[in-house]
Formats: sequence, C-alpha cells, structure tokens
Amino acid sequence: MTDLIGLAPLALFLVVTLVASVIVRRRAARAGGGFVKDYFIGNRALGGFVLAMTTVATYGSVSSFVGGPGQAWEIGFGWVYMAVVQVTALVLLYGIMGKKMALIARKLDAVTVVDVVRARYGSNALANVSALVVVVFFVATMVAQFVGGAKIFEAVTGYPYLVGLTLFGIAAILFTTIGGFRGVAVTDALCGIMMIIGMVVLALGILNAGGGYENIMQTIQETAPHKLEPFSGGGMPWTLYLTQWLLVGVFTFVLPQSVVRTMGYKDTKALHNAMIVGTVVIGIMMIGMTSLGVLASGVLTEDLATYGGSVDNIIPLVTVGTLSAVLAGLAIIGPIAASISTVSSLLISASSAIVKDLYLHWCADRGRQPAERCVAASSQVITLVLGALVFALSVVPPDLIWKINMFAFGGLETAFFFVLVCGLFWKRANRTGALASMIGGVAAYCACMAAGFKVAGMHQIVIGIVVAGVLMAVGSWIGAQAKNARMDVFFPE
Repeated sequence: MTDLIGLAPLALFLVVTLVASVIVRRRAARAGGGFVKDYFIGNRALGGFVLAMTTVATYGSVSSFVGGPGQAWEIGFGWVYMAVVQVTALVLLYGIMGKKMALIARKLDAVTVVDVVRARYGSNALANVSALVVVVFFVATMVAQFVGGAKIFEAVTGYPYLVGLTLFGIAAILFTTIGGFRGVAVTDALCGIMMIIGMVVLALGILNAGGGYENIMQTIQETAPHKLEPFSGGGMPWTLYLTQWLLVGVFTFVLPQSVVRTMGYKDTKALHNAMIVGTVVIGIMMIGMTSLGVLASGVLTEDLATYGGSVDNIIPLVTVGTLSAVLAGLAIIGPIAASISTVSSLLISASSAIVKDLYLHWCADRGRQPAERCVAASSQVITLVLGALVFALSVVPPDLIWKINMFAFGGLETAFFFVLVCGLFWKRANRTGALASMIGGVAAYCACMAAGFKVAGMHQIVIGIVVAGVLMAVGSWIGAQAKNARMDVFFPE
C-alpha cells in the first residue's frame, strides 16, 4: 500500500488529535491553576471516561498490538489465557492506589509519584534515584514504541522506516509538548477509541480472509493443533504463565506512569466510573488482540522464517494481506495510536521527573524560585530533548519490541513495588529499607537479565521482586524513620 488514499485515515486522525491537544491546552491556560500543576497533573480535573481511557492507552502499548499478538500467533491460545490477567490491571490500580494516593497527593500538593516518595521517606537521595530509574526505563519503553509504530507504518504503507519514524516521532512529541498532562489525557482517550476501532477492522479482515471463524479454527486444528491447548504443547509452561501474570498483571498497579493517573482525577465518582469503563475496555483490547493473533495463524499458516523470522512481522503482514488500502490505513491507527499514547504519557512523566523532581527541588533547597515562564519553557524544552533522544536511539531499530517493553515493565515494578506499597501501608518502612529495596532490587533484576539467569525457568522479575522485598524488610528493621518523613499525612492518628 503506497498510495496516498490509504494514508488518509491516519493523517486525519493525527490532525484531529493535534487540534484537540491545542484546544485543551488553551482552555487549561485560561482556567489558571499554575503551569506546573496543569502541565504535569492536569489540575486534578480528569473525569471518569477520560481517566479510564488515558490509563488504558498508557497501559496498552504498541506491543499489545504487534508483539503480543505475534507471540499469540506462534504460541496459541495459551498466550490468550495469559493475557486474561491484564483485565485486573485497572481494578488493582484504582482499588489499591486510587483513593489513598489521591488524598495524600492533595494534602502534600504533590504533582508526581516522586513527590510522594520524597515526602513519605524524607529522603532526597531516594527521590533522586527514583527519578533516575523513571527516566532510564521510560526511555527504553519509548524506544520500543517509536520502533513499533514506525515498523508497522513501513510494513503496511510501503514507505521507508525512517519516514514512519519521523512522522510518528514528530506527532508524539508535539502532542506532549503542546498539550501537557491534560492534553495527553484527551489525546489518549482519542487513541483508546481508535485502538478499539482498529482492532475491529482487523478482526473483520482476518475473518473474511480465513473464510469465517469455524473455517479458521479448522485450519489451525489441521496445521498446528498444539495452539488450541492451554499449555500449547509445552510452549506455554506453568512457569511462564506465573511470571507473565505477575509481570503484566499483578505488579502493574505500581507502574509510575499509571500511578500518576490516580493523582489527577476529579472526584470519587470519576474514579469509580474509570474503574468500570477501563476494566471493560482493557479486557476487550487485550483479550481481543491476542485472540486475533491466534486467528491470524489460520491465515498465515507457514513457519516463522517465511514471515521474516520475527513475530513482530505477523500483524503488519496480516493487515496488508487481508484488508484494502483504505481499511489497512484505518487498522494501523490502532497500533500507532497505542504507540503515540504511551510515548506521550511517558514523555510527560519523564519530563516531570527531571523538571519537577530534580531541578525545581534543587532550586527550592537553595532558596530560589524560578519564574513560571522559565519553568514552562524548561519543561517544554526537556520534553523536546527527551523526545529527540528517543528518536535518535530508534533510528537503528532493535528486534522483538515486546521484550524491550517487558524489560522496562519489570525494572519499574521491581523499583517501585515495595517502595510504594510499604510506603502507603506499612508504618515501619523507612528510607534505609526503601533505598536498599530500589537499588538492590533493580541491580539484581538487570544483572540477571543481562546474564540470562533464571530460577526454574521463571522471568527475572521474580528475582528482582524477591531481592527488593527482602532488602525492604531488613533495611526497615535496621534503619530509623527520617525526621522529615511526613508520617502525619500517610498515617494520620
């Protein structure tokens, strides 16, 4: 598909999204409230639907539309059964973190997750390490999104990878720089809607090309019957089930990019509505896309080598092979929207880590108060610089973007699981335990990932979490509570 007609749906979507971002930003500026609060947390004014969709869009990255379904094509319904756990993501996030994090953030006037961590443990060192962890792992995740969006653009449209990367990169960076948190939330909502539409269009194409659901299932039964089994003929062992359930389900409620959403909703009604709407949407999206990956194996029936040797190629190939140019252009909006929404959310969070958590706090410690115009300019410049860095790292694309995504997920979960959970719910937790947990857990996780070391075939997240938990417990019993830890806010009498 190299004709411009096929690009019309994508071009229209990008224009509409950019206009929406500009309008939201201007309205927010007229409403007042200060640049920092508005740019990084949207003045805590998100309604239920926008809150749900921005969280879903942040959670549902390009790997949910490309790498994940590609794995499902190779493994079968076992990968779908694994994906079911993702339905719990928003329930856990809003149920465990939602109310307490929002109340604490309002009492502290906190704008970022690192603000909350700094106040709870009374430690600038921990806050600085937290900000560094956020930026490093967010950059890794954003590279995966840039590459994924550009690859599917190349495969479906026929235009070079760099053209797609440039188009996608400019769009994502502009949306974030112009719109800020509230603009990102609104564009995320639009992206979430387009993800569902793109998924439906692709589903119709696959069913039509495969001769209907029954015929596709019959083809799979004849060509790869193991894909219909829960354990996929050994391709989906229980250890993989367990660790994937932990990695993409249970532990996701501590991801900073999701937790910050709990600090931006308007009221309790918005939180409850977001929990319901978000759970339904994320269930449809995650189960739906992985199921389409399995059904694609009834259309693309050769071995992986025939399709370029990478599961990342499956969804682009089935899109081109089953849809007309215009419908293919509509279908790719889904994964590209997922890429844009994830990059936008991570860019705004990474920018806040540098500007709010490092620079502004450094100024406050020295009795300085930068002018709001200076803060606004520096925030937008940092956002642009981070976006440009991610773009540069994406020019030479790595393979298996879903693995990059999972690596970053694991690193962030290891770093923040015990720091946030113990910080909110365990009085004894202190800065000694938190520092040891974050540094030791992430170091153990990264070392095991680099060495390929596993225990009983389980993902390295298990090692990272166990090490982080032990260090949090030991450090908290050995260490003492910092004098400036805001225990009165976290555990009021």
